[in-house]
Amino acid sequence: MGLVNPSSCPIYWAYKGEKVKTVFICQQCGKESPKWLGHCPDCEAWNSFVETAISPSRTSLRQSYSTGNKPQELSQVEKGAFPRIHLGFGEVNRVLGGGLVPGSLVLVGGEPGIGKSTLLLQTSAKAAEDNKTVAYISGEEAINQVKLRAERLNISGKGIYFLSESNLAAILESLESLRAQQSNLLVVIDSIQTMCLEDVTGATGSISQVRECTMRLERWAKQNNVPIFITGHVTKEGAIAGPGTLEHIVDVVLYFEGEPFSSYRVLRGVKNRFGSTNEVGIFEMTNVGLSEVDNPSQVFLSSFRDGITGSVVVPALEGSRPLLVEIQALTTSNSFSPPRRIANGVDFNRLLLIAAVLTKRAGLKLFNQDIIVNVTGGLKLNEPAIDLGIALAIASSFRDSKPIPNLAVLGELGLNGELRGVPQIERRIGEAARLGFKSCLTPKLTPAIASTVKQSLNDASIQLIEASSVAEALHLGLSKSK
Repeated sequence: MGLVNPSSCPIYWAYKGEKVKTVFICQQCGKESPKWLGHCPDCEAWNSFVETAISPSRTSLRQSYSTGNKPQELSQVEKGAFPRIHLGFGEVNRVLGGGLVPGSLVLVGGEPGIGKSTLLLQTSAKAAEDNKTVAYISGEEAINQVKLRAERLNISGKGIYFLSESNLAAILESLESLRAQQSNLLVVIDSIQTMCLEDVTGATGSISQVRECTMRLERWAKQNNVPIFITGHVTKEGAIAGPGTLEHIVDVVLYFEGEPFSSYRVLRGVKNRFGSTNEVGIFEMTNVGLSEVDNPSQVFLSSFRDGITGSVVVPALEGSRPLLVEIQALTTSNSFSPPRRIANGVDFNRLLLIAAVLTKRAGLKLFNQDIIVNVTGGLKLNEPAIDLGIALAIASSFRDSKPIPNLAVLGELGLNGELRGVPQIERRIGEAARLGFKSCLTPKLTPAIASTVKQSLNDASIQLIEASSVAEALHLGLSKSK
């Protein structure tokens, strides 16, 4: 619980002899209401509205933001040079779209303890080694605590200037002084929920404080052409706390994900104004910090055993990177209660759709079966290209029939049981061939796409098995004998 700002209390303004106006603000999405609501109509959160006093000075404060800029015709604007800053982590550069753009504001979200601070401290150290000056601001930890973590990570701290402060006005003043003395400045704010402004109503961590602090950091970054990383906590639903509004303000949004008991971490881009979204970077958490994973497909398949029922490999596409991932499925009879559907790493509604199609179009009687689907390695897959892989894994477990040896599976499943093509199929098949898979089950390919795939494979020894429906795919992809 953060310290309460006295300006958030109506009595404070009444004492100062100024007229008080209060509104109720949802702490999840920032919606304002003149009266208290138990249920937010925008984000559907319960008991999230908090009464907040609006200071009379807010209007004049917003007026002071005017810079006097005039509209310009876009054709007359010079592009200018924006060389990207290449950080020491190649995986971070990949997710950022090739490097960090000067003046950009990057939000890194993740669950507590997932490794956000470790990632940014190691990134800061690598930037400092490349003659960058890093200002590391923490509102949660003292300088001695950060020093202990730096020693564990074998970071000397040279070129990294640490400040333990939560008052954003004081932080910006210190950054101005440091920018005047040092060049190539990079700023890290850990975390945005601990920052506060005295002239803004609301307690530390409230939606009004978080939003205003982010906007001022964004303005300072653009005016001084200094890139800033900020970290944000996530809610129980997995979204950044307070943040629907934050994601609209910042330039880049990254999520740092991973299973609690797994050593692998995934840095996922969900918004990027300067590059492609949905890129991922793969890391492994070791006793000396995070290390990059050079061959993610091989890592995710390290425990894969060919010829096991209910286990299928799919070539998923994360951004521009194809990854081979193992999907496991288990079906068990349930005669005493309604059958359950459990999805780990895949969309739950997608699992329901695939189970319904298998029952209706492929003749699998799953109405009394518990179905559990899991993506190994802690990766979350959302694209429809994995539909056929999920369907084949479920059918393999239900029929107790093994998939044919060395098989990779990809394809989108329609409600009528038809199989549809997927984008960049040649890159997916090429990744499967690179790792030694001998066959790939795909939807029917058009002559043009088939020609492109064969040219991209060059003479790779992988056989394409084409099917037009899910029933045909199950017939071709599963062994005839148990």
